[in-house]
Amino acid sequence: RRQRHPLVRGEASQEIERNRAGHRPTVDAFASYTDSGSGSGVQGGSEIGDIFAILREHDVFLHHPYESFADSVEAFVERAADDPKVKSIKMTLYRTSGESPFGESLIRAAERGVQVAVVVELQARFDEQTNIAWAKALERAGVHVVFGFVDLKTHAKCILVVREEDDGFRRYGHVGTGNYNSRTARLYEDMGLLTADPDITADLGNLFNHLTGYSREIAFRKIVVAPRRLRDRLTELIDNEATFGSRGEVIAKMNALADPGMIAALCRASTAGARVDLLVRGICCLRPGVPGVSENITVRSVLGRYLEHSRIYRFANGGGAGRPIYLIGSADMMPRNLDARVEALVPIEDPAHQARIDAVLAGLRAPDVVAWTLGSDATWHRAPGEQLADAQARLAGR
Repeated sequence: RRQRHPLVRGEASQEIERNRAGHRPTVDAFASYTDSGSGSGVQGGSEIGDIFAILREHDVFLHHPYESFADSVEAFVERAADDPKVKSIKMTLYRTSGESPFGESLIRAAERGVQVAVVVELQARFDEQTNIAWAKALERAGVHVVFGFVDLKTHAKCILVVREEDDGFRRYGHVGTGNYNSRTARLYEDMGLLTADPDITADLGNLFNHLTGYSREIAFRKIVVAPRRLRDRLTELIDNEATFGSRGEVIAKMNALADPGMIAALCRASTAGARVDLLVRGICCLRPGVPGVSENITVRSVLGRYLEHSRIYRFANGGGAGRPIYLIGSADMMPRNLDARVEALVPIEDPAHQARIDAVLAGLRAPDVVAWTLGSDATWHRAPGEQLADAQARLAGR
């Protein structure tokens, strides 16, 4: 039996394992893909290479906690750590748990000779002690630990795995909206993309080379990274919707909206006739419904059993008339996210995955669910009705 790392041994570790087993969602994120007959001949979870075989066929879109974090993202890193064909693993750690399966997997991989690099953010508020402890444990195991930039927090949620296969080296990656934290993954609503897309994984390689000091010049094909490009790209996409007038539409879901530049762009789109629907869980500094300024903007907040944590940006004509662009990732529309942190948004291009996002956004915006709307008087109002549905319960029941 494999020994747990000393950092996570003891009664606390056993309690975490019991909780994880008791609260893990029953949906295996890979089961629906393997059972649907991808032609790979793999059975979900039976062999180390299964995840990689699935990703060679197509991307896997994840929605936590409705789909198991442990059986998807954790399993991805765990299997990479044990796979003899894997040559390197790189990932960011912003907030992780003291009993992190990720830390155990990375240490195990490093001890067997895999090149492992981890970008640990020491300034993650309230998690400084945990991150320092993991940084020390990882370094002792031979992991290349990097602490990012002095003037920028590394807030992006990214993993990159390089694997040697029969036809050469292939990269696999994950980009998510939430932390690599097993505890909060059971309580926070988040999304992620597991992919072998050559452009996205090449972008992740460039990003990690930059973060670990191996490269100064960076260029990205698909992912959008702050502080280098994210503000400009979001502004471009919003202004583009304004050019479509009443056919323009922006739907955005985030934790907070406080950036003056983003607010100004959204108001420009509104005055041009575009529809702007915002799902903002926390602080919102935009006042919707103001004539001549924001009359085409709505702001809604959905509170439920799970903390709504995913960031989604949908632009109805971002790829041309009637061709939407979808982006998910770690960044809110706040000055700190756009200018003072390393953030990453990844495009969701598979029509089936886009449809899933549309269904989530439609469910959260449905008129018959428990929600709060922000009025033009800057006050929040509970949605009217006596028997309103729970949007999260509906999602869980699908």
